[in-house]
Amino acid sequence: MIRSMNTSTAPKTRNRPSLAKEDLDLARQVGARLKAARTRAGLTQRELAEPRYTKAYISALENGLIKPSMAALRFLARKLGTVPSTFLADEDTHWQRLDAELRLAAGDWQAAADRFQTILDTDPSGVGRGLCLLGLAEANYRLGLARETIACASEAVELLTKAGRQAETLRATYWLAAGHHASDDPARARMLFESLLETTSVGETEPDLRVRILVALATVEIGAGEASVAIGLLEEARAIGADLDDRRRATLLHSLAQSYRLSGDLEGAVRTGIESLALFRSVDARAEAASIENELAMTFLGLGNLAAAEEHAHEARLGMERDRDEFRLASLADTEARITLARGDVELAGRQAAAAADMAASLGYQKGLVDALLTVARAARRAGNPALAVDTLERASIAAEGGPTARLRLVLTEWSELAAETGDHATAYQLSRRALDLG
Repeated sequence: MIRSMNTSTAPKTRNRPSLAKEDLDLARQVGARLKAARTRAGLTQRELAEPRYTKAYISALENGLIKPSMAALRFLARKLGTVPSTFLADEDTHWQRLDAELRLAAGDWQAAADRFQTILDTDPSGVGRGLCLLGLAEANYRLGLARETIACASEAVELLTKAGRQAETLRATYWLAAGHHASDDPARARMLFESLLETTSVGETEPDLRVRILVALATVEIGAGEASVAIGLLEEARAIGADLDDRRRATLLHSLAQSYRLSGDLEGAVRTGIESLALFRSVDARAEAASIENELAMTFLGLGNLAAAEEHAHEARLGMERDRDEFRLASLADTEARITLARGDVELAGRQAAAAADMAASLGYQKGLVDALLTVARAARRAGNPALAVDTLERASIAAEGGPTARLRLVLTEWSELAAETGDHATAYQLSRRALDLG
């Protein structure tokens, strides 16, 4: 991704802080290669610079006085009919990686991913490649690319372990676990997060990392319906007292809000959810803000405050549609169906939930599919159509197989209640026994 730059914002050549020796050597090498390529192309410095940069900027680059950004290198390479790697040092990509990591820290996920990929395109090896893959794994996760996250993190773990980079290996394992969780593989995610907890302690690793591991594991437990376990993990995270930034504090509070709602503490869920929302907004974390809006909609629905539920669902939809966040939109569509059902419009609720189920199925989003099918079945029961409800619950039970046992147990329990309601007590007994056997 290349950001436009006019002459008023182009880098100045005066009062420039001196570069560290490592960066100075790199800047001189890039400058010499840039000047040679420009000369071969028969362009003046002004012709190469326009329309995005200035002649002074090109002069400073060619004299090794400043480092170009990756965006500048791409622009200049295109004008010279070559690729950015032409200008880069053959072995040391240290400063390029720092630029990408700064983008990552600033929350500019796509720009960070582009920069890491540009470095990887130069085919670095060893620890350098491992560190770039680590950064790309996080960027991919933030962009909702679960499979890409797993691929990058897996290779990063292998390379960084081989290089003896323990701290970075732990971080790569964290993103590997996060990728598995995002791809709806909670068992693998739990195993990796638990292994991280076993190999770290507050005194031996960064408190911030341990907090993140605890929050992530709590999220897995929330998905499995283990609210009390999640709350215990989150309270441990809070007790560590790490100096978290606002984004991570918001993430911790978001997880607490989900846990409180699932445990029945709706007032606690509202309190922590609103605090989380304020923090996400303060750091312009739009995707996360939309997600907590959906969580608050579900909480207010549980409290019977349908007006507040609809307001938060509306805000969630605005954010998710803006970001084209299909996975979260599938969950939100089910939330909207549940609100409609609570309003008493059974027919519309059924249609909304069916659409949510179709969306989740197309994405391979099993949790979203099961949740939406449960809402379809509930709407069918309310509409006096037990046959449709039974067919839907059977489909939900198939979708829930292989996932968290709590999810399948919920489906079987609801199906058992429906069977008893229709007088099929033998089936009701079989289903309830099966649910109990799940533990």
